[in-house]
Amino acid sequence: MVFRKEHEVRSVRRAQLLEALAKELPAGTIRLSSKVVAIEESGFFKLVHLVDGTILKTKVLIGCDGINSMVAKYMGFKSPAFSGRSGVRGYARFSENHGFEPRMCQLFNNGFRSGFRPNDDKTAHWFFTWTPPSSKEKESNENPEKTKSFVLSKLVEYDFPEDLRRAVENTELECLFVTPLRYRHPWELVWKSASQGNMCLAGDALHPMTPELGQGACSSLEDAVVLARCLAKALRSTEAKDNEDMYKQIEICLNKYAKERKWRSIDLITSSYLVGYIQKSNGLVMTFLRDKILAGFLSLLPSRKADFDCGKLT
Repeated sequence: MVFRKEHEVRSVRRAQLLEALAKELPAGTIRLSSKVVAIEESGFFKLVHLVDGTILKTKVLIGCDGINSMVAKYMGFKSPAFSGRSGVRGYARFSENHGFEPRMCQLFNNGFRSGFRPNDDKTAHWFFTWTPPSSKEKESNENPEKTKSFVLSKLVEYDFPEDLRRAVENTELECLFVTPLRYRHPWELVWKSASQGNMCLAGDALHPMTPELGQGACSSLEDAVVLARCLAKALRSTEAKDNEDMYKQIEICLNKYAKERKWRSIDLITSSYLVGYIQKSNGLVMTFLRDKILAGFLSLLPSRKADFDCGKLT
Protein backbone atom coordinates (compact mmCIF):
# COMPACT_ATOMS: atom_id res chain seq x y z
CA MET A 1 0.00 0.00 0.00
CA VAL A 2 1.83 3.09 -1.22
CA PHE A 3 1.80 6.17 1.02
CA ARG A 4 4.32 8.09 -1.06
CA LYS A 5 6.46 6.95 -3.94
CA GLU A 6 9.48 6.28 -1.73
CA HIS A 7 7.51 4.86 1.22
CA GLU A 8 5.31 1.84 1.70
CA VAL A 9 2.69 1.13 4.36
CA ARG A 10 2.08 -2.46 5.41
CA SER A 11 -0.81 -3.39 7.66
CA VAL A 12 -0.36 -6.23 10.15
CA ARG A 13 -2.87 -7.43 12.74
CA ARG A 14 -1.49 -7.09 16.26
CA ALA A 15 -2.48 -10.64 17.22
CA GLN A 16 -0.63 -12.10 14.24
CA LEU A 17 2.48 -10.04 14.99
CA LEU A 18 2.51 -11.13 18.62
CA GLU A 19 2.04 -14.75 17.61
CA ALA A 20 4.94 -14.56 15.16
CA LEU A 21 7.24 -13.01 17.77
CA ALA A 22 6.19 -15.49 20.46
CA LYS A 23 7.04 -18.46 18.23
CA GLU A 24 10.69 -17.37 18.22
CA LEU A 25 10.95 -17.70 22.03
CA PRO A 26 11.57 -20.88 24.03
CA ALA A 27 8.47 -22.57 25.41
CA GLY A 28 7.43 -21.17 28.78
CA THR A 29 9.10 -17.78 28.28
CA ILE A 30 5.79 -15.91 28.25
CA ARG A 31 3.45 -15.96 31.25
CA LEU A 32 -0.09 -14.83 30.43
CA SER A 33 -2.56 -13.27 32.90
CA SER A 34 0.33 -12.25 35.15
CA LYS A 35 -0.56 -8.83 36.51
CA VAL A 36 2.23 -7.10 38.45
CA VAL A 37 1.07 -5.82 41.84
CA ALA A 38 4.37 -4.78 43.45
CA ILE A 39 8.10 -4.36 42.83
CA GLU A 40 10.85 -4.34 45.43
CA GLU A 41 14.63 -4.22 45.69
CA SER A 42 16.66 -7.28 46.68
CA GLY A 43 20.34 -6.47 46.55
CA PHE A 44 21.37 -6.33 42.89
CA PHE A 45 18.07 -7.86 41.78
CA LYS A 46 14.42 -6.80 41.52
CA LEU A 47 11.57 -8.86 42.94
CA VAL A 48 8.39 -8.70 40.86
CA HIS A 49 5.23 -9.72 42.72
CA LEU A 50 2.37 -11.08 40.61
CA VAL A 51 -1.31 -11.07 41.52
CA ASP A 52 -1.31 -14.87 41.93
CA GLY A 53 1.38 -14.65 44.63
CA THR A 54 4.29 -15.63 42.38
CA ILE A 55 7.55 -13.70 42.94
CA LEU A 56 10.01 -13.34 40.05
CA LYS A 57 13.67 -12.52 40.78
CA THR A 58 15.20 -10.54 37.90
CA LYS A 59 18.66 -9.36 36.87
CA VAL A 60 17.00 -6.87 34.49
CA LEU A 61 13.50 -5.42 34.77
CA ILE A 62 12.16 -4.03 31.48
CA GLY A 63 8.91 -2.14 31.87
CA CYS A 64 7.05 -2.68 28.61
CA ASP A 65 3.74 -3.10 30.44
CA GLY A 66 1.74 -0.50 28.55
CA ILE A 67 0.30 2.92 29.20
CA ASN A 68 -0.59 2.12 32.83
CA SER A 69 2.88 0.72 33.53
CA MET A 70 3.56 -0.42 37.09
CA VAL A 71 7.31 -0.21 36.37
CA ALA A 72 7.02 3.42 35.21
CA LYS A 73 5.11 4.27 38.37
CA TYR A 74 7.81 2.56 40.48
CA MET A 75 10.47 4.61 38.67
CA GLY A 76 8.66 7.84 39.55
CA PHE A 77 6.97 8.65 36.24
CA LYS A 78 3.58 10.34 36.29
CA SER A 79 0.48 8.76 34.77
CA PRO A 80 -0.01 9.70 31.09
CA ALA A 81 -2.14 12.80 30.53
CA PHE A 82 -5.50 12.88 28.76
CA SER A 83 -5.17 14.70 25.42
CA GLY A 84 -8.79 15.84 25.43
CA ARG A 85 -9.60 13.51 22.53
CA SER A 86 -11.00 10.01 22.23
CA GLY A 87 -10.42 7.45 19.53
CA VAL A 88 -11.95 4.30 18.16
CA ARG A 89 -10.29 1.76 15.87
CA GLY A 90 -11.91 -1.12 14.10
CA TYR A 91 -11.17 -4.18 11.99
CA ALA A 92 -13.70 -4.69 9.20
CA ARG A 93 -14.35 -8.02 7.54
CA PHE A 94 -16.27 -8.32 4.26
CA SER A 95 -17.89 -11.46 2.86
CA GLU A 96 -16.81 -10.44 -0.65
CA ASN A 97 -14.10 -8.29 -2.23
CA HIS A 98 -14.52 -4.79 -0.83
CA GLY A 99 -12.99 -3.13 -3.90
CA PHE A 100 -10.89 -0.61 -1.94
CA GLU A 101 -7.81 0.80 -3.62
CA PRO A 102 -4.51 -0.32 -2.02
CA ARG A 103 -3.71 2.96 -0.32
CA MET A 104 -3.92 4.70 3.03
CA CYS A 105 -6.64 7.34 3.28
CA GLN A 106 -6.81 10.02 6.00
CA LEU A 107 -9.47 12.72 6.33
CA PHE A 108 -10.47 15.40 8.81
CA ASN A 109 -13.53 17.65 9.03
CA ASN A 110 -14.86 19.96 11.72
CA GLY A 111 -12.65 18.57 14.47
CA PHE A 112 -13.13 14.91 13.49
CA ARG A 113 -10.31 12.84 12.04
CA SER A 114 -10.62 9.48 10.38
CA GLY A 115 -8.93 7.11 7.99
CA PHE A 116 -8.78 3.57 6.71
CA ARG A 117 -6.56 1.18 4.81
CA PRO A 118 -7.24 -2.27 3.32
CA ASN A 119 -5.24 -5.25 4.54
CA ASP A 120 -6.29 -7.54 1.72
CA ASP A 121 -9.33 -7.99 -0.54
CA LYS A 122 -11.72 -8.73 2.33
CA THR A 123 -10.45 -6.88 5.41
CA ALA A 124 -9.55 -3.32 6.37
CA HIS A 125 -8.45 -1.28 9.40
CA TRP A 126 -10.06 2.08 10.18
CA PHE A 127 -9.95 4.72 12.92
CA PHE A 128 -11.93 7.76 14.07
CA THR A 129 -10.93 10.42 16.63
CA TRP A 130 -12.92 13.26 18.15
CA THR A 131 -13.13 15.65 21.08
CA PRO A 132 -15.93 14.64 23.46
CA PRO A 133 -17.87 17.86 24.14
CA SER A 134 -19.46 16.52 27.31
CA SER A 135 -19.06 13.85 29.96
CA LYS A 136 -22.39 12.40 28.86
CA GLU A 137 -21.12 11.78 25.33
CA LYS A 138 -17.85 10.38 26.71
CA GLU A 139 -19.82 7.87 28.78
CA SER A 140 -22.04 6.86 25.88
CA ASN A 141 -19.01 6.12 23.74
CA GLU A 142 -17.67 3.61 26.24
CA ASN A 143 -20.38 1.32 24.87
CA PRO A 144 -19.19 -0.28 21.56
CA GLU A 145 -22.67 -0.38 20.05
CA LYS A 146 -23.35 3.28 20.83
CA THR A 147 -19.87 4.19 19.64
CA LYS A 148 -20.43 2.53 16.27
CA SER A 149 -23.72 4.41 15.84
CA PHE A 150 -22.05 7.66 16.87
CA VAL A 151 -19.20 7.23 14.35
CA LEU A 152 -21.59 6.34 11.50
CA SER A 153 -23.77 9.37 12.27
CA LYS A 154 -20.77 11.72 12.10
CA LEU A 155 -19.46 10.14 8.89
CA VAL A 156 -22.85 10.78 7.27
CA GLU A 157 -23.27 14.25 8.79
CA TYR A 158 -19.90 15.49 7.53
CA ASP A 159 -19.96 13.61 4.22
CA PHE A 160 -16.98 11.29 4.74
CA PRO A 161 -16.32 8.82 1.86
CA GLU A 162 -18.71 5.93 1.30
CA ASP A 163 -15.83 3.41 1.51
CA LEU A 164 -15.08 4.50 5.07
CA ARG A 165 -18.73 4.17 6.06
CA ARG A 166 -18.82 0.68 4.56
CA ALA A 167 -15.76 -0.30 6.59
CA VAL A 168 -17.41 0.85 9.83
CA GLU A 169 -20.70 -0.87 8.97
CA ASN A 170 -18.87 -4.17 8.37
CA THR A 171 -17.07 -4.07 11.73
CA GLU A 172 -18.35 -6.45 14.39
CA LEU A 173 -18.56 -5.05 17.92
CA GLU A 174 -15.82 -7.35 19.25
CA CYS A 175 -13.48 -5.87 16.61
CA LEU A 176 -14.11 -2.29 17.75
CA PHE A 177 -11.95 -0.64 20.44
CA VAL A 178 -12.63 2.70 22.14
CA THR A 179 -9.96 4.51 24.14
CA PRO A 180 -9.27 7.98 25.55
CA LEU A 181 -6.13 9.26 23.82
CA ARG A 182 -3.34 9.75 26.34
CA TYR A 183 0.29 10.84 26.08
CA ARG A 184 3.32 11.43 28.26
CA HIS A 185 4.32 15.06 28.69
CA PRO A 186 7.53 15.25 26.61
CA TRP A 187 9.32 17.41 29.15
CA GLU A 188 9.12 14.52 31.61
CA LEU A 189 11.51 12.61 29.34
CA VAL A 190 13.80 15.64 29.17
CA TRP A 191 14.37 15.57 32.94
CA LYS A 192 13.97 11.86 33.71
CA SER A 193 15.88 8.92 32.28
CA ALA A 194 14.16 5.87 30.85
CA SER A 195 16.57 3.73 32.89
CA GLN A 196 17.36 3.46 36.59
CA GLY A 197 19.93 0.92 37.74
CA ASN A 198 18.87 -2.42 36.27
CA MET A 199 15.41 -1.15 35.24
CA CYS A 200 14.23 0.57 32.05
CA LEU A 201 11.07 1.40 30.13
CA ALA A 202 10.07 0.60 26.56
CA GLY A 203 7.02 0.93 24.33
CA ASP A 204 3.90 2.65 25.67
CA ALA A 205 5.32 2.49 29.18
CA LEU A 206 8.03 4.90 27.98
CA HIS A 207 6.43 7.01 25.26
CA PRO A 208 2.63 6.80 25.15
CA MET A 209 1.51 9.08 22.34
CA THR A 210 -1.59 10.07 20.43
CA PRO A 211 -2.08 8.11 17.18
CA GLU A 212 -1.77 10.84 14.55
CA LEU A 213 1.61 9.65 13.20
CA GLY A 214 0.85 5.92 13.47
CA GLN A 215 4.19 5.36 15.22
CA GLY A 216 3.16 3.85 18.56
CA ALA A 217 3.82 0.16 17.86
CA CYS A 218 6.51 1.00 15.29
CA SER A 219 8.57 2.96 17.82
CA SER A 220 8.12 0.10 20.30
CA LEU A 221 9.78 -2.24 17.83
CA GLU A 222 12.59 0.30 17.49
CA ASP A 223 12.95 0.25 21.29
CA ALA A 224 13.24 -3.54 21.20
CA VAL A 225 16.03 -3.50 18.61
CA VAL A 226 18.08 -0.84 20.42
CA LEU A 227 17.50 -2.40 23.85
CA ALA A 228 18.50 -5.89 22.69
CA ARG A 229 21.62 -4.51 21.03
CA CYS A 230 22.69 -2.62 24.16
CA LEU A 231 21.73 -5.25 26.71
CA ALA A 232 23.40 -8.13 24.85
CA LYS A 233 26.79 -6.57 25.54
CA ALA A 234 26.24 -6.88 29.29
CA LEU A 235 24.56 -10.27 29.36
CA ARG A 236 27.17 -11.84 27.05
CA SER A 237 30.11 -10.32 28.88
CA THR A 238 32.60 -12.65 30.55
CA GLU A 239 34.20 -9.82 32.55
CA ALA A 240 31.65 -9.76 35.39
CA LYS A 241 33.15 -11.43 38.46
CA ASP A 242 30.06 -11.26 40.65
CA ASN A 243 26.50 -9.90 40.85
CA GLU A 244 27.74 -6.39 41.57
CA ASP A 245 29.89 -6.33 38.43
CA MET A 246 27.00 -7.65 36.38
CA TYR A 247 24.68 -5.01 37.84
CA LYS A 248 27.09 -2.21 36.91
CA GLN A 249 27.47 -3.50 33.34
CA ILE A 250 23.69 -3.78 32.95
CA GLU A 251 23.28 -0.25 34.31
CA ILE A 252 25.78 1.14 31.78
CA CYS A 253 24.06 -0.63 28.87
CA LEU A 254 20.58 0.49 29.94
CA ASN A 255 21.81 4.09 30.27
CA LYS A 256 23.11 3.87 26.71
CA TYR A 257 19.72 2.58 25.54
CA ALA A 258 17.89 5.39 27.37
CA LYS A 259 20.08 8.09 25.84
CA GLU A 260 19.67 6.64 22.34
CA ARG A 261 15.86 6.55 22.59
CA LYS A 262 15.36 9.81 24.50
CA TRP A 263 15.04 12.38 21.72
CA ARG A 264 13.33 10.02 19.30
CA SER A 265 10.63 9.48 21.94
CA ILE A 266 10.30 13.20 22.65
CA ASP A 267 10.05 13.99 18.95
CA LEU A 268 7.29 11.45 18.29
CA ILE A 269 5.23 12.39 21.34
CA THR A 270 5.43 16.10 20.55
CA SER A 271 4.81 15.78 16.81
CA SER A 272 1.86 13.44 17.30
CA TYR A 273 0.20 15.77 19.80
CA LEU A 274 0.71 18.88 17.66
CA VAL A 275 -0.61 17.21 14.52
CA GLY A 276 -3.70 16.04 16.40
CA TYR A 277 -4.23 19.47 17.92
CA ILE A 278 -4.03 21.18 14.54
CA GLN A 279 -6.25 18.66 12.78
CA LYS A 280 -8.97 18.72 15.44
CA SER A 281 -9.16 22.54 15.60
CA ASN A 282 -12.11 24.21 13.86
CA GLY A 283 -11.50 27.89 14.61
CA LEU A 284 -11.33 30.26 11.62
CA VAL A 285 -7.62 31.06 11.88
CA MET A 286 -6.46 27.50 12.58
CA THR A 287 -8.75 26.09 9.89
CA PHE A 288 -7.30 28.51 7.32
CA LEU A 289 -3.71 27.70 8.29
CA ARG A 290 -4.37 23.95 8.31
CA ASP A 291 -6.31 23.75 5.04
CA LYS A 292 -4.48 26.39 2.99
CA ILE A 293 -0.90 26.38 4.28
CA LEU A 294 -0.13 23.29 6.37
CA ALA A 295 -2.13 20.62 4.50
CA GLY A 296 0.81 19.39 2.42
CA PHE A 297 3.19 19.36 5.36
CA LEU A 298 0.75 17.49 7.60
CA SER A 299 0.01 14.86 4.96
CA LEU A 300 3.71 14.05 4.50
CA LEU A 301 4.75 14.20 8.16
CA PRO A 302 3.74 10.60 9.09
CA SER A 303 5.91 9.09 6.36
CA ARG A 304 8.80 11.40 7.23
CA LYS A 305 8.68 10.40 10.90
CA ALA A 306 8.50 6.74 9.91
CA ASP A 307 11.66 7.11 7.84
CA PHE A 308 13.96 6.38 10.77
CA ASP A 309 16.87 3.96 11.04
CA CYS A 310 17.35 2.54 14.54
CA GLY A 311 20.28 0.43 13.37
CA LYS A 312 20.78 -3.31 13.12
CA LEU A 313 20.11 -5.78 15.88
CA THR A 314 23.71 -6.91 16.00
